[in-house]
Amino acid sequence: MKLPRPGSLAGDFWGGFAAMLVALPSAIAFGVTIYASLGGSYAAYGALAGILGATALGLVASAMGGTNRLISAPCAPAAAVLAAFAIERIHHGTEPAAVVVLLAALGLAAGGLQVLFGSVGLGRLIKYMPYPVVSGYLSGVGLYIISGQVPKFLGTPAGTGLAQALAHPALWVWQGMTVGAVTMVAMLFAPRLTRRVPAAILALLAGVLAYFGLALFDATLLDPRNPLVIGPLGGAADGNFIDAVLGRWAGVGRLGMDELVMLVMPALTLAVLLSIDTLKTCVVLDALTRSRHDSNRELVGQGLGNIASAMVGGMPGAGTMGATLVNMSSGALTRKSGFIEGVLSLAAFLLLGTLISWVPVAALAAILIVVGVRMIDRHSFAYLRQRSTMLDFGVIAAVVVTALTVSLIAASGVGIVLAVLLFIREQIGGSIVRRKLLGNQTFSKRIRTHEEMEILIAHGDRAAIIELQGSLFFGTADQLYLSMEAELKTRDFLILDMRRIQTVDVTAAHLLQQVKDMLAERQGFLIFSAIPPTLPSGRDMQQYFDQIGLLRQDSPVRVFAELDDALEWVEDRIIRDAALPRDEESALELHEVELFAGRKEQTLAALEQCMEKRSVARGEKIFSRGDAGDELFLIRRGAVRIELPVSERQSHHLGTFGRGAFFGEMAFLDGETRSANALAFADTELYVLSRRAFDKFAEEHKKLGLKLMEGIASVLASRLRYTNAELRVLES
Repeated sequence: MKLPRPGSLAGDFWGGFAAMLVALPSAIAFGVTIYASLGGSYAAYGALAGILGATALGLVASAMGGTNRLISAPCAPAAAVLAAFAIERIHHGTEPAAVVVLLAALGLAAGGLQVLFGSVGLGRLIKYMPYPVVSGYLSGVGLYIISGQVPKFLGTPAGTGLAQALAHPALWVWQGMTVGAVTMVAMLFAPRLTRRVPAAILALLAGVLAYFGLALFDATLLDPRNPLVIGPLGGAADGNFIDAVLGRWAGVGRLGMDELVMLVMPALTLAVLLSIDTLKTCVVLDALTRSRHDSNRELVGQGLGNIASAMVGGMPGAGTMGATLVNMSSGALTRKSGFIEGVLSLAAFLLLGTLISWVPVAALAAILIVVGVRMIDRHSFAYLRQRSTMLDFGVIAAVVVTALTVSLIAASGVGIVLAVLLFIREQIGGSIVRRKLLGNQTFSKRIRTHEEMEILIAHGDRAAIIELQGSLFFGTADQLYLSMEAELKTRDFLILDMRRIQTVDVTAAHLLQQVKDMLAERQGFLIFSAIPPTLPSGRDMQQYFDQIGLLRQDSPVRVFAELDDALEWVEDRIIRDAALPRDEESALELHEVELFAGRKEQTLAALEQCMEKRSVARGEKIFSRGDAGDELFLIRRGAVRIELPVSERQSHHLGTFGRGAFFGEMAFLDGETRSANALAFADTELYVLSRRAFDKFAEEHKKLGLKLMEGIASVLASRLRYTNAELRVLES
């Protein structure tokens, strides 16, 4: 069992206490916002729902979620969705008592969905909701809250809309406006006076004092049931706390299947928004505390908290940024602080229930108006300055307009659809082709003779190498075809380098089948190199190509593990088609080696006496990196692969040397240890000339010794020139 750190309990207590002071006034205000539209005394039910929500979420979500310092409480997105739902139901003629039950059922369903999200591992996905959608939605929620609170700020009767309230000044109540104005000023300027006490507490206190100051001149304000205050909550002072909780479920028997089906979309929207709000707060908390939360566990905890809140008649909520930051800055270290916040919220209600009933509605409205203004993402207007981000601003604006004119539920759907369309547009706008080269501009690592290189330079343009990147899907299929169209008419070999491909859909696969058929009509080949074994989606691309018939054995399609292997295969065919005589079976004699062409037979015979003839089986090492040795190797028959080891299991392919080529010249020239591994790529026969034997030979045959050194230098220079030319092409 892990013991608490010294001082952690005290820090958690003061952090939870400070968080309660921030969360509770907002929770009451959010609850009043939701239930005030039902008319009558339901504003008091709303205040009670906010308090019970703060209590249940603090107790359950903190215990089950596991994120240290996180404070869960009723929040603005929940208030906006539930208030919109309540207003819509009232307009459709649903009885207020039934709406209360529907609101509880909606919170219950949203909590259940959150538990489901966390159980199936959707916590990671919800964090990646597009920023313009979140920004637009939060701005829409902010404007929605402002529009709903302005009539309460003006003191108009319950149920008065924004337009009606603004158009009829006769409905305004100056006492409510005065209280609201004092509260708003205190909310804005309190942080300049002190940051030890949350601004919402000071603002609420200022509003209550302003209200009772006005009551000195207007006795009607002392009536606890006047519309300018919340009214009796049914708390400890009234002795019917249990009745207030259980009474919310009195109308559950009146719900039919139609009402329950109607809850599906609002519940899904609410669950997603609360999840995003929570995980966004968790991400910020991780950054500030250098910790890491468990997204899926936190969603399960939040869902259980919302279920518990709904069961006792509280409103749903999420991990809230403001209360969490206050909790952290006040010394909290563990999740116990969230539990303490819940306990203190309940204690505040039980002990101060009578005082809370005297909180002015206009004061709560003023606090929420300030909260709503702060929710609006004013920084998003900067997106209008750049053409590249104007469409992102369009997504934000579309979400805001939809939220205000249709519904918050529709706004979330519109935002996600527009974000997907922007993503597709971005994918289409990017180039699917990273680089395009011809076969006489880049070469394989197979070391060719001078004559072979001349053929490749002259006829290598029969091959085109196209390096692809990004996603091959219906949005980029046409771009891919246009990039290959000219090559399909003139090239015999089309190599597609697939190593940077992220996704492939059936439209792109069908296009590749058409490309294969077009090349087959001209006896050409479609060649794939470096096909990723698995895509980010988990799909096996080569298996997928095989399933759709693209890689049938009788088709003119070839697949190579590396681009170099594909290039070597194509080069061999081009050299073969050029009718260059090649005899790979017989071993070369010394006079047939290009390095000694035109030398006297007697001199070569003397040189051969200094050489060793060696046979190496396929797969056998000729030398390893770090070995001592000064021999020069000339390949009579076969092939040798030079590799640079980079780890115990991996090596980098430097080059492949074929019949007539030489290797090992570095140690032969400077006498240092071997810098790479040499491996027989086939059964190989070699001439081996040590530096000691050569020096002895050169003393008697100075001219041939000099010519041998010049020949080595000439071949090395030629290789370097080809490499330089290739690098220039790649850089351009």
